[in-house]
Amino acid sequence: MAESLKDKTAKGIFWGGMSNSLQQLLNLVFGIFLGRLLTPSDYGMVGMLTIFSLIAGSLQESGFTAALANKKEVTHRDYNAVFWFSIMVSGMLYICLFFAAPWIADFYHTPALVPLARYSFLGFFISSFGTAHFAKLFREMKVKQRTIATFTALCISGVTGITLAFLGFSYWGIATQNLCYILITTSFFWYFSKWRPTFSFDFNPIKEMFGFSFKLLVTNIFNHINNNVFSVILGKFYDEKAVGFYNQGNKWNTMGHNLITGMINSVAQPVLAQVKDDQERQLRIFQKMLCFTAFVAFPVMFGLSIISGELITILITDKWLESAEILSILCIGGAFLPITNLYSNLAISKGKSDLYLYNTVAVSVLQLCALLAFYPLGIHTMLYAYVSINILWLLVWHGFVKRTIHYAYFQAFKDIIGYLVGAVVVMMAANYLGNLMDNIYLRIGAKILLAALFYTALMWRSAIAQEMASYLLKNARKN
Repeated sequence: MAESLKDKTAKGIFWGGMSNSLQQLLNLVFGIFLGRLLTPSDYGMVGMLTIFSLIAGSLQESGFTAALANKKEVTHRDYNAVFWFSIMVSGMLYICLFFAAPWIADFYHTPALVPLARYSFLGFFISSFGTAHFAKLFREMKVKQRTIATFTALCISGVTGITLAFLGFSYWGIATQNLCYILITTSFFWYFSKWRPTFSFDFNPIKEMFGFSFKLLVTNIFNHINNNVFSVILGKFYDEKAVGFYNQGNKWNTMGHNLITGMINSVAQPVLAQVKDDQERQLRIFQKMLCFTAFVAFPVMFGLSIISGELITILITDKWLESAEILSILCIGGAFLPITNLYSNLAISKGKSDLYLYNTVAVSVLQLCALLAFYPLGIHTMLYAYVSINILWLLVWHGFVKRTIHYAYFQAFKDIIGYLVGAVVVMMAANYLGNLMDNIYLRIGAKILLAALFYTALMWRSAIAQEMASYLLKNARKN
């Protein structure tokens, strides 16, 4: 049983890593083309609507994916109830937002948002048809199938977005790209899950799961508010160009930390839920996951921070240079987001969705208050406040971990401090040496190469590095 779970976890992380690497690579390629073809204002138009789509998407999903994964036994009746509930809720939400579009446009003082909003909001309605199917794939840890779905969708939707942008459709191209992605992934979820709904409307399973899922729903809404409040404030008090610069910087930051969080999310909650009755074993698994997360997240995100200026200039030209400074600051906070994400997965696996809710609501309210207080001082001041709060809140999160699985503050600090200090020292050295070069291409190449060499040399003998090398070697021999 232990070996089976270990293999399943390793495979899940491998395919999760493969999936997210492919996704971020494609996002990088398509982002380069779109960044060169479109303007900050184009990105800003879509960015101002993002928070509404995400909150509506959370309402139609209502936390049932995690609820189904946490359930000991799941039947057709459960999936069927979630399927019809999601469609009904998303349909009602779309009608409400369709008629609310003029008010949203008035809030931002941008009349052109009315037709764009009504078009963009179709996305969460389409995705509701795949909620139950995705939940089934998630519960069964079918990461490979989800990888194929997202990879195909990214390719087709990316080409669609670039083509429309090239033809002069500006922000309509981005909106169409998003809709295309959702439609294709939903179709693949149907294909891979093999589950089909029936015309029986029994919502008793919804009532049974709602106590758990409702807290996740509220939590997800506040997470979206926390992650997108910048776009709302910048759109209200600045303009769509400022939103565009922020969204471009945040997009690259998200690509970076999603590479790690997506990998961990593929397995963390299902695996931790399977061993929730064995506290000692759960602690060992969580501890190993935390070390792995720190080992990967710190060098990736700090490394992205030191090359932000060169990366933005080379790939999408210096018209986006303002977003490079934003990216550099966001990456510091982004290095810690995968750890926060792992803590939240533990809370969910223990059935503590209320604790996940309280933490997220508290930090979101604190973030909002800080941004409203600091917005007159400029974007950078707001960013530093935002990042600092996110990092410091890890101490609150760990208080829960300490009580739940008896994982002491000092032990956690001891487990990750080597990776944190190592990554900081390596990136500072690579940044200093790289900046000695005047040529921008040589400079970014030197920073990446030196950072990779220094970090590998420094961490080669660590337990995580040795275990990863052993697993890859074992699979190479099998193949």
